[in-house]
Amino acid sequence: MAATTHTVTNQVPPLVGYDVFTADRALSEAVERHIEPSVLPVAREELGTLGRSAGSAQAQEWGAQANEHPPVLRTHDRYGHRIDEVEFHPSWHRLLGHAVAAGLTDAWGRPAGHVRRAAGFLVWTQAEAGHGCPLSMTHAAVPALRTDPVLAAEWEPKLTSYVYEEGLRPAQEKAGVLFGMGMTEKQGGTDVRSNTTVAEPLSGEGEYLLTGHKWFCSAPMSDGFLVLAQAPGGLTCFLVPRVLPDGTRNVFAIQRLKDKLGNKSNASSEVEFDGTWARRVGEEGRGVRTIIEMVAATRLDCVVGSAALMRQAVAQAIHHSTYRSAFGGLLIDKPLMRNVLADLALESEAATVLAMRLASAYDTDTEEERAFLRIAVPAAKYWVTKRCTPVVGEALECLGGNGYVEESGMPRLLREAPLNSIWEGSGNVQALDVLRALQREPQALDAFLREVGKARGADHRLDAAIKDLLTELADLEGIEARARRLVERMALVLQGSLLVRWAPPEVSDAFCASRLGGDWGTAFGTLPHSLDLASVVNRARPVAE
Repeated sequence: MAATTHTVTNQVPPLVGYDVFTADRALSEAVERHIEPSVLPVAREELGTLGRSAGSAQAQEWGAQANEHPPVLRTHDRYGHRIDEVEFHPSWHRLLGHAVAAGLTDAWGRPAGHVRRAAGFLVWTQAEAGHGCPLSMTHAAVPALRTDPVLAAEWEPKLTSYVYEEGLRPAQEKAGVLFGMGMTEKQGGTDVRSNTTVAEPLSGEGEYLLTGHKWFCSAPMSDGFLVLAQAPGGLTCFLVPRVLPDGTRNVFAIQRLKDKLGNKSNASSEVEFDGTWARRVGEEGRGVRTIIEMVAATRLDCVVGSAALMRQAVAQAIHHSTYRSAFGGLLIDKPLMRNVLADLALESEAATVLAMRLASAYDTDTEEERAFLRIAVPAAKYWVTKRCTPVVGEALECLGGNGYVEESGMPRLLREAPLNSIWEGSGNVQALDVLRALQREPQALDAFLREVGKARGADHRLDAAIKDLLTELADLEGIEARARRLVERMALVLQGSLLVRWAPPEVSDAFCASRLGGDWGTAFGTLPHSLDLASVVNRARPVAE
């Protein structure tokens, strides 16, 4: 065959060897905004280092390998003894080790810890999203354990450690540990109060034996798990270690690994407890209240994780369009493609700005901010995670057939995209959670309205949307059936208010015109042509200036 038939032209160079953090203007500006000047230089340096690692060829290869070689369950050894171990590809351990060393499980005890960690999580999980699951659960376990000072003193230093040690050993022998959780069961799913796992008290203070099953238990090779079970006093939270202090394995029978749509690098399992030793966390009968802060923190990570997936998908689409020519010019210069890219960039920036605002509320930790989070977290979890799948799908289409093949990385992003909308309560659960806050905690709505009100008078479309939202909130008839519509409007108004205050005028103008003003179609790429779309796209280009 003639060599000339293999000449490659008009193909796009890989998006590699760049700083994922610095190239993301929306994210880097949020870090500048939410971190006080005395801490900012250190934060910028650590995030820049992590950003360069995330954009490296090495990290991208780790991500690909961890998904091409998914975890394998080993229930028994060669002699028939149960071992219940899951083997991961070395790249999984490299990704986790890098993440832990970068502080992605340490938010609760350092200055601006939540903003720094959220920004790092958004940066690093763009290299590979699956290993974000144990990172998130480990980070989120801290507030639940703090309900028991003794347990917190024992476990928190290891949960927030910067050292990752793989393998099952007693926790006291490890410099750092990871945590998982097990709440859902076959018969109930999200309805955890219907759980049937039983906890029988032992003579030791706070010690129990568990019998039952967990339908979803992610990252089963973690060192400990927070689980819910029915104690004599009602549904209660427990800490289940994989290895007991004397070095013996706790009863933790992994029945099988889930064959999932995406998230292939991460092991999600079904687990049986049969005389499994556990320690009570919090009071009997208050399991949901004990674990709820862990759930809230992981829900925020769903928002951050979706923002990361969107950002990576949009970056790939804009990068491709910057180099690919068609019909006599670069794709990025074509008005219709520019409209699509700008529309996607708006969605990505709105998600990032909202995620970082929520992280900053955790750092501020005032009564006002806690009330704001009570509504803003489930509203953001509902909306941002829902937007992830269509954004990634449209971004994939920008690459055409090249985006449909595995080597592009886009199919992996698309398979991952629905996960955060399902994990930690799907859309209806989030919408109903917002309704409960509206009905039971008036201070939460007051805090939300004060937040969006900070942008009043800056854009007439935002003002009109706030007015319409207040009208909806005043009408409680049929409120449950309208919950999704209401929560969607709340999330959009909140995003619009943040962009009006902090984003460049071309971004906030386009967002308010389309998402709040109604000058928008039903697919991406239907923005008003009179907007400054070129500036919106250029701002989102993954090139650090």
